Amino acid sequence: MKKILDKISDILSDAFVSCGYDAKYGKAGISNRQDLCQFQCNGAMAAAKAYGKAPFVIGDEVAAKLAGNEAFKSVECVKPGFINIIMSDEFIGSYVRGMSAKSKFGCDCAPKDSVIFLDYGGANVAKPLHIGHLRSAIIGESLKRICAFCGYRTISDVHLGDWGLQMGLIIVELKRRMPELPYFDDSFEGEYPEEAPFTISELEEIYPCASARSKEDEKFKRAAQQATVLLQNGHRGYTALWRHIINVSVADLKKNYGSLNVSFDLWKGESDAQPYIPDMIQDLIDRGIAYESQGAIVVDIAEESDSKELPPCIVRKSDGGANYETSDLATLIEREKLYAPEKYIYLADKRQDLHYTQFFRVAKKAGIVRPETELKFIGFGTMNGSDGKPFKTREGGVLRLEYLIKEINDAVYDKIMSNRTASEEEARHTAGIVGLAALKYGDLSNQASKDYVFDIDRFTSFEGDTGPYILYTIVRIKSILKKYQAEGKNVQECAIANPSSDSETLLMLELCKLSEVIETAFEELAPHKICRFVYDLSNAFNHFYHETKILSEPDENRQKSYIAIINLTKNVLTACIDLLGIEAPERM
Repeated sequence: MKKILDKISDILSDAFVSCGYDAKYGKAGISNRQDLCQFQCNGAMAAAKAYGKAPFVIGDEVAAKLAGNEAFKSVECVKPGFINIIMSDEFIGSYVRGMSAKSKFGCDCAPKDSVIFLDYGGANVAKPLHIGHLRSAIIGESLKRICAFCGYRTISDVHLGDWGLQMGLIIVELKRRMPELPYFDDSFEGEYPEEAPFTISELEEIYPCASARSKEDEKFKRAAQQATVLLQNGHRGYTALWRHIINVSVADLKKNYGSLNVSFDLWKGESDAQPYIPDMIQDLIDRGIAYESQGAIVVDIAEESDSKELPPCIVRKSDGGANYETSDLATLIEREKLYAPEKYIYLADKRQDLHYTQFFRVAKKAGIVRPETELKFIGFGTMNGSDGKPFKTREGGVLRLEYLIKEINDAVYDKIMSNRTASEEEARHTAGIVGLAALKYGDLSNQASKDYVFDIDRFTSFEGDTGPYILYTIVRIKSILKKYQAEGKNVQECAIANPSSDSETLLMLELCKLSEVIETAFEELAPHKICRFVYDLSNAFNHFYHETKILSEPDENRQKSYIAIINLTKNVLTACIDLLGIEAPERM
């Protein structure tokens, strides 16, 4: 189903051609002056120079050619040459009826052969999720859903931090506390226990303790470094212990990501890339792509078009160790071997821009990915406190994500209970749904690259551009439909008629924008575009609701049309918030 702007542009283009002008000038756009017109064409302005005529002369010709066309209620050229357009009720009603009859509301989202691989999450094992993980998780989840909705096959990977010194620190601290464990007995040849010798709570306490100890105790630090080397060389006991750390951590991470309505297809980590590193580095050296510099192995990435100097990418440190660039390149080798997607999307703090520039350029230069493979980095800003600085606890520490979720859920619960319209149990359940919407919408409604202020009072408000407002709109529509059905009437038997009022026309025109919004959100990888749309659509519905007596409408056919249009509105809103990783409760 064509986008509404494309349908209007086709008609305009034919008119331009009929008047002797190029079809390219017939492009329509949404008017930024809705008080004057619904759509606008500026083609006459552009054509004026090419054809040596005044813009309003061309505009008048085109407007005259369109006079009497059933698609338009009015077409008028205003000086200096803008063509202002108001569509006919029949055209608008017909388009919306088409949306209601089509899969995915007529969006061009046919299944595609292309695979898009998304790398987001970035959690570390043995460490709890904190607010620093929030944006990557919820932006990445939304982008995955948008890509899938548009017909692409998606593969998502949490890409765990599960290798390196942090593992050695945990192993040595465990050995200090529980030296009797068989993992530390090199003569032990039996089967290691299936159960981990620690809980997730104990593990989360062990790592910061070990990290702090390494800063004060040089002997402890050296032991941790040695344990890391032994683990990476396949030490049997340490490997078994490492698997316990992974299993306990991943189980907890899945639970916490699940509370955000975030999921991953793959739970691979940096460790999965390690087998590829030696051959990769040797290949880079053998082909003259990498060379030695001050004991390290580096790859030049600078290009003539660069506006600033970019340092070489280090693929092996001077001490022989790997770094993030090494691990990411090796991970890419594995992903190409297993999946060979057409596009990669990576999400991380925008301050890591240099890392991804270096990583992507080496990947292309070395032929790790095909020349046509797209590598895209989405760098997001920080979530700040009211002081404009990165959000911290009152004690100045990094806030655990589960505590942030609880804080916002409690705020929503208090608001629900202040109305005393629900039992405590129902209020808690609803608060969990609405609180998550408040948190995710508060983040996603901002452009990803921008910093934003976490304002719990604003995010949990049931008014304004917030998640709870969107959900309240959906719940309001559900309530109307339930009352209609309680009268023994069938929503599915209702059909959309042409609009009969200004508020209904406005609602339909907002619905008509869906295809354009979905396409833009995908092309620009911009969930905030969908947030803007659902807010505008919610406003349009609520204006229509306050202007229209839906359930008391005496004309049965008109009432059926009202019911059909609000049912479509509910379905569109529900589909859109699903793309944001949000769901709506039955009542609020």
